Amino acid sequence: MTANVGGMDKGIRAILGVGLLAYGIITGHWSGFIGAVLLGTAALSFCPAYTLIGVNTKK
Repeated sequence: MTANVGGMDKGIRAILGVGLLAYGIITGHWSGFIGAVLLGTAALSFCPAYTLIGVNTKK
């Protein structure tokens, strides 16, 4: 598992992840799951989808 998520990408994922997770918890909506996935990919600096499509935002 090689890091493929760069700094700006990681920051955007973290901000959106926190927002979606909070929204999902407050409303009980399934979007909280997507928020958790975004936070996980930001924390690990790895996105499996990026691997599949050949994208790397880490410099």
